[in-house]
Formats: sequence, C-alpha cells, structure tokens
Amino acid sequence: MVSENEIDRVLVVTAHPDDADFAAAGTVARFTDNGVKVVYCVVTDGDAGGFDRELDNGGMAGLRRAEQTAAAGVVGVHELRFLGYRDGVVEQTLDLRRDIARVIRQVRPDLVITHTPERNYSFIAPSHPDHRAVGGATLDAVYPDARNPYAFPELLTEEGLEAWTVPEVWLNGHETPDHFVDVTDTFDRKIAALLAHTSQTSHIEGFEDFVRSRFALMAERAGFGEGRYAEAYKRVPTV
Repeated sequence: MVSENEIDRVLVVTAHPDDADFAAAGTVARFTDNGVKVVYCVVTDGDAGGFDRELDNGGMAGLRRAEQTAAAGVVGVHELRFLGYRDGVVEQTLDLRRDIARVIRQVRPDLVITHTPERNYSFIAPSHPDHRAVGGATLDAVYPDARNPYAFPELLTEEGLEAWTVPEVWLNGHETPDHFVDVTDTFDRKIAALLAHTSQTSHIEGFEDFVRSRFALMAERAGFGEGRYAEAYKRVPTV
C-alpha cells in the first residue's frame, strides 16, 4: 500500500462534473493543502443532467464544465481534462480505456481515485451506469494499459507518452470500503465545491444537511467519533 506521504501526484477520474466533489473533495483538499498536485479527468460534460429546461444539451455541457472548473478551484485543483463523451450512455470500450490511459501517462500519478465498477446495493447513487463504466475502464487503463508499452502503441510512437505504473487506486462508492479519510478540517470547502454545481444542487431542499449527515455517518463507521466527517474508499494495490 502507498502511504499518503509518498503521494506527489493524484489523478481523479470521474464520469460527470460534480462526481469528484460528492465523493472526494475533502480528500482532494487535504492533498492540495499538503502540496500534492491533483488533476481531474471528467469523462462526460454532464449534458444529460440538470434542471434548467431553458438550456439545450450544448448549453448544459458548457455550464457544467464551468461549474466543475469553479468547484475544483475551491479545493486547489487547477488542471482539468474533459474527454467529451456523451452523458448517460458511457460504455467500457477500448476507446475509453485508451483515452484514460493517455491521461494517466500524461499525468503520471502515484494514486488514481475513481468510481467502483461494482453495483452498490446499500446505496444506489454510486451505481449509475456511467460511474460503473468509467470505474471499470479506469481500472483497465491502470492495469494493464498505461503500464504496458505495447498497449495502444500509438500513445508511445505518435504522442511520445511513455508507459506509467500507477501503484494504487482508491474506489469511491464501494459497498464495503476499507479506507477512510478524516475530512473534518476540509469539509466546509467540500460543501462550497458542491454548491458551485448550481445546476445540480440549488433545487434540493436541505442539501447541505443531507451531505453533512451522510459523511458524518462515514466518520462514525470509521470510528472517528462524533462531530467528524469522513470520505470512504476501497483500496486497490496494483504492484
């Protein structure tokens, strides 16, 4: 397992704008506060989500990219890659694996954070099909694609991207997490990042209370005690 003080670069791969903030913004803020470089890779522009019926899909995509960029800045992330896949119909294809492997080779992270590819039967929200497809494709991109110089050879021969081995992946949304990060000190910034996604959160009554209660329960599950907040992951060592 990789210890947190050995991590210099983190890549967060998500299906939609706002996924990183729901799952990991507190953890990300902890990393950036400690000088770790964090990059977001967002597979879709979230054009199938939102409640402003005055916007067509193109307008919603632009709005959601802007919201994610603003939210990322709240937690110290200033480099984002949008892959432009269609929201709601993501599949675990070779093209998606190649595109994520490309970003891995560009960023060369010590840790990748992404969705679990497994269905969560205790809490349905993490089991969106786009999440599961992106999680599965990301795990395949980590192993074997990004580390194998013979996988997608054009990444090396045409783009000059050398193979890269990611030592560990943290999966969010897993039904049986085994790693909890105390994000109490960064939780207000997590809330601020989520509220930056106005098209997704402004219409939800009691939204902040819901988020606080959910991540307080995570902290209790982790044994951190009352008055604390935690984000939860399944750790996947790859070396």
